[in-house]
Amino acid sequence: MTTHTAPVATCSPEGRVTRSLLGYGVIAGPVYVLVSLAQAATRDGFDLRKHAWSLLSNGSLGWLQITNFILVGLMVGAFAAGVRRASGGKAAPVLFGIFAASQVAAGLFRADPALGFPPGTPDGPGSVTWHGVAHLAAGAIGFTCVAAACFVTARRFATEGARRWAAYSIATGAVLLVGFGAIAGSGGQVWANLAFTAAIVLVWTWLSSLAIHLYRTN
Repeated sequence: MTTHTAPVATCSPEGRVTRSLLGYGVIAGPVYVLVSLAQAATRDGFDLRKHAWSLLSNGSLGWLQITNFILVGLMVGAFAAGVRRASGGKAAPVLFGIFAASQVAAGLFRADPALGFPPGTPDGPGSVTWHGVAHLAAGAIGFTCVAAACFVTARRFATEGARRWAAYSIATGAVLLVGFGAIAGSGGQVWANLAFTAAIVLVWTWLSSLAIHLYRTN
């Protein structure tokens, strides 16, 4: 996360490995968002206005979103390793690593059916299971950590004089925390779900942008 670190020679084995790991950060966000949106547009009964993407883990095609969570989590884990090699920092790679683990956990522990999805599920929040609680806990931990990574990254950029990157990082972390807080306390209101969805898209865009930046400068 530095614009001043001496570039790693791209022809060296170390440089190629670092750039390959960072490359997973470039594609993780687009994969997660596109796979989720494709399902949201095609799966019967799913409504982007009121259903969180985690609910796609339910139903006969739930394995698609479960796989999406796990694969993207592994990609972010590789990216975290690349950040460690590229920047030499400790806090941000650890936070990204926890976020990666939370994505894998979100896939392993399925969200509870709710709000009429999948079809046949009663309206309302629905029943709470142990795996649903674990899914929510994984999300809370992961989103808190990636927001913290935004702020840590912002501080690093600020010390280097990269004000736009610092502002972008701070805004992303703040929007994510507000969006997650809104959906956690709204009881499924449309405005809160849309705000959370926008925050998710923003944080994945930021992560991909950061990965591209590090890829180009290392």
